[in-house]
Amino acid sequence: MTRVVLFGATGTIGAGALLECLDCPAIAEVVSVGRRPTGRAHPKLREIVHEDFLDFAPLADELRGFDACFWCVGVPVAGLTEAQYTTITHDYTVAAARVLLAHNPALRFVFVSGGGADETEQGRVMWARVKGRTENAILGMGFADAVVFRPGIIVPQRGLRHNVRLYGVMTTLFTPLIPVARAMRQATSTGEIGRAMIAAALGHHVGQVKKARLDSSDINALARLCPTSTGT
Repeated sequence: MTRVVLFGATGTIGAGALLECLDCPAIAEVVSVGRRPTGRAHPKLREIVHEDFLDFAPLADELRGFDACFWCVGVPVAGLTEAQYTTITHDYTVAAARVLLAHNPALRFVFVSGGGADETEQGRVMWARVKGRTENAILGMGFADAVVFRPGIIVPQRGLRHNVRLYGVMTTLFTPLIPVARAMRQATSTGEIGRAMIAAALGHHVGQVKKARLDSSDINALARLCPTSTGT
C-alpha cells in the first residue's frame, strides 16, 4: 500500500488529487501539508499545518516513510515580481524536496508545472523560466523517480472550482472547445491529473510514458492506468 504526501491540497489541482487518492484502494494514507486545513475528513487523511514553506526541517520526522510526493503548490503570476514568483514556485518546492529526499531515498516525486514551461531557463517569459528552472531542479536532484506534469487547460470536476477567478472564467468560455483542445494535447481535468499522479506513484508510467515531462495528453493516458480509472 502506498503512502503519499501532498502539498497544495487546498488548491484546485491539489484538491482534485486528494479526492482521487482518498477513493483509490491502492493509497493507504495521504498526508496533506499546507498553511491551512483542507476542511475534509477521511480515515486515510492526516493533515499537517505548516507556515514556513522555506523551512521544512521542523517536519523532518513527520516526512518519513513516504512512497510518493505530489507537489501541487501554485500561484498566479499576475502582480508578482520575478523574485516573489521564484520564492513560491522554485524555492518552496526545492526546500521541501531536499528534506523529503534525505528521509525517503526511494521516493517518487510528481511536480505539477504548466504547459509552456521553459526548461532552457533562457526564454523571455518570466513564469515559464521559473517553472523550467524548478523542473530542472527536481529532475536533477537525485530522486529514485521524478516526473513533471505540464497541464494546459484544466477542467475542474467533482464539484471543484478554480481558485483563481480568471481561470474559471476562461475555462467556462473555452468549454465548447475542450474536445478540440484535447485533440491538440492541450486539455485535461482535475480527476485525470489526480489519477495520473496515483499511476505515477505506483510506477505505471515507467516504460509507458517514456519521458520526464508529460503534457495534457500524456497525463490523460497515464490516468487510464490508475487502478480506479474510469477513463473519463
